[in-house]
Amino acid sequence: MASLQVVVIGGGISGTAAAWELARRGADVTLLEQGDLASMASGWTLAGVRQSGRHPAELPLAQAAVRRWQHLHDELEADTYYRQKGNLRLALTEDEVEIISQVVTDGNAAGIDMTFIPDAAGIREIAPAISEDVFAASYCPSDGHANPTATVHAFARAAVRAGAVIETGCEVTGILTIGGRVTGVATSNGENHAADVVIVAAGVYTPVLLQPLGLDLPIRITHVPVVQTVPVPHELDQVIGVATGHFAGRQEVSGRYRLTVGSTPWDGTRHTTHSVMPKLEQLEDTVASSVQVLPGLKDVRIGNVWGGLIDRTPDVLPVIERSSQVDGLVMAAGFSGHGFCLGPVTGEILADLALTGQTSYSIAPFALDRFAGPGTQAESLQLHG
Repeated sequence: MASLQVVVIGGGISGTAAAWELARRGADVTLLEQGDLASMASGWTLAGVRQSGRHPAELPLAQAAVRRWQHLHDELEADTYYRQKGNLRLALTEDEVEIISQVVTDGNAAGIDMTFIPDAAGIREIAPAISEDVFAASYCPSDGHANPTATVHAFARAAVRAGAVIETGCEVTGILTIGGRVTGVATSNGENHAADVVIVAAGVYTPVLLQPLGLDLPIRITHVPVVQTVPVPHELDQVIGVATGHFAGRQEVSGRYRLTVGSTPWDGTRHTTHSVMPKLEQLEDTVASSVQVLPGLKDVRIGNVWGGLIDRTPDVLPVIERSSQVDGLVMAAGFSGHGFCLGPVTGEILADLALTGQTSYSIAPFALDRFAGPGTQAESLQLHG
């Protein structure tokens, strides 16, 4: 019997992880990416690998993902630069202390080992680079971070070794169907790819691929700036964020800091290399927020800046499902800026759905039809990365 033909659309962590899982299970896999691998959200991200601050529906996936991350370098035969050194979420004002306290209470209730640190002295024992003016923090030692680009390429190389085909610079222009069933995809180079199953993991470009099939994925696109410093001596192990979600950062294994602030609405136009670059006021905000939390950065030089687009759903939870309306269609999108950690498990789920239509993970909360009726409650994005 011929192996199942699967086309994966999207060369981020979800798509490459799915390609790896499918290829090693014997499927005939082709991954198509319109740009370069990790050229969209999976390359722009802060790349936090965290359980803390997760919605209860996402938490089991995050916990399973953290278990995978600990051995992912062996599995992929490549360094992901994963470090499990913790996450600190900071209260910058007295009013924010209660928010942080509740984060710890909720985390502990969910079975996550978290600690409330009530003063700056305690915080600086863990992370001496943090400002003395911080009021309190939550600390989750089992959280961490990784190198996003290295991880995506590690998944891709592993998938190719297992038999997958990966084409970059190839835009999918449409999903082909006959009688309500997927038959393949059309591409910008004029070539059609036949498929029994199509997996759409195209981030902000997922809705435009689904709309001709009669599927409405409500995504609001926002833009986030990122500042990366030149390498400096290592002094921060943890990923850090603030109670409001406005600022987050970490020091990479390379010694560079990766720093970001809250996102702003995107105008909906197709992105280009230049159009996603941050505005000066965004950079000013990023620098000011960074120095407020990490005062030692005041004299550190900027090495690089870039911007990224976030695919936000109304409830800030992703859509992960095998469609009940279009046979052979599987999708994963709307991760709302915090899908990187979930990547290894997302790939596993997508492979399950493609091969059997079912998965052992609980994904009912991520069904697309939750947006079909009135009453979907909009949520604010409090953490990304």
